[in-house]
Amino acid sequence: METAVIEPRVTTTRPTVPVRTSSSSMVNIDDAPTVFELDDLQVFYGSFRAVHDVSLKIQKNQITAFIGPSGCGKTTVLRCLNRMNDLIPGARVEGKLTYHGVDLYGHDVSATEVRRRIGMVFQKPNPFPKSIYDNIAFGPRINGVRDRRKLDEIVEKSLRAAALWDEVKDRLKNSALGMSGGQQQRLCIARTIAVEPEVVLMDEPCSALDPIATARIEELMRELKRTYTIVIVTHNMQQAARTSDRTAFFTAQLDPKSDQRSGLLVEYDATAKIFSNPRDERTENYITGRFG
Repeated sequence: METAVIEPRVTTTRPTVPVRTSSSSMVNIDDAPTVFELDDLQVFYGSFRAVHDVSLKIQKNQITAFIGPSGCGKTTVLRCLNRMNDLIPGARVEGKLTYHGVDLYGHDVSATEVRRRIGMVFQKPNPFPKSIYDNIAFGPRINGVRDRRKLDEIVEKSLRAAALWDEVKDRLKNSALGMSGGQQQRLCIARTIAVEPEVVLMDEPCSALDPIATARIEELMRELKRTYTIVIVTHNMQQAARTSDRTAFFTAQLDPKSDQRSGLLVEYDATAKIFSNPRDERTENYITGRFG
């Protein structure tokens, strides 16, 4: 079967939370090209409807944050964006999910190619038990790069992009397992971008890190969005406010169809609006700490 080509197409008192503003205040973030479009997305695990009523657009070269209490479906939706849920037995997706206008779950779309275009960084740093160099070179080698000079270029470029080159350039042959937690997470980011994705998904990338390492990752995210589209799941509302352009708030409620709690999207808007003037009372209650 011929694989579909996935290509970009030309086209109450609130806590004090510092909301990041764009360095170019004249640019309307609504004008950015759409990368993902979700329309009435639902995700099932067997007969259980884990999340429903998710309709939103994710735009190019922006950081989009998914926030909400545990069990609200934000990670489930994140994993839909590069079909990681395909790896869970019984999981299925209903509704519309397109990437540059292509049905991401179309029968002729390669899940492997999807995951190359749409990389993922996980909650806990997971370097391979290999050298720092071989961690970065792993993906390019899998994709057919054999020339040593080309691999050297990719490794250096990726480590520089992850703000790690100066720290490790003299010990590239050392095991990645000897790095600090913050360095390991930046290594995982470098490993992800070594295969030149367009999108980087991050599932609570700072939850296991100290404040200093967290600040480095947040600074790195702001740099990376110049080249990549980033979607992040975070329980840290201050992090969402500091780093993201748009925020989606999810919650969970009793699903009358199953009599179980199911996640849903409550509100999606510019981050500044979500944290200063949310439209929905449930969003207001969450960001002010009344539940969660």
